[in-house]
Amino acid sequence: MDILKVQEINKLIEMTRVPQAPEYVLGILNLRGEIVTIVDLGKKLSLKSTEMSDKTRNIIVNSNGEHIGLMVERISDVIQAEWEKVEAPPANIGGVQGRYFTGVFKTEDRLIGILDVEKVLEEEN
Repeated sequence: MDILKVQEINKLIEMTRVPQAPEYVLGILNLRGEIVTIVDLGKKLSLKSTEMSDKTRNIIVNSNGEHIGLMVERISDVIQAEWEKVEAPPANIGGVQGRYFTGVFKTEDRLIGILDVEKVLEEEN
């Protein structure tokens, strides 16, 4: 995802469940006076639920003026990608998850998908 969308990354903070919220909404929390909705990114992408561990993190993003926490199992790396080297996602990345990628970036040893945070958060599952 574009790091400019990220406000901060933090460990799990106690949150309040929201009755009748979509299954991917884990709850809300108060982060220094701001209400943040916490979303299980795995569930939102129609994948498996995020497993809780000591490596689980909330990626707090600013999306359309709202603070949203994307809960992920771990953060592996922060990589600086030169936008002119970002390519369109391959045609074989299809299905539900494929539409959430703005592009891919090739490093020496792997291919990294760039998540479109706005698109992920604007759609209801």
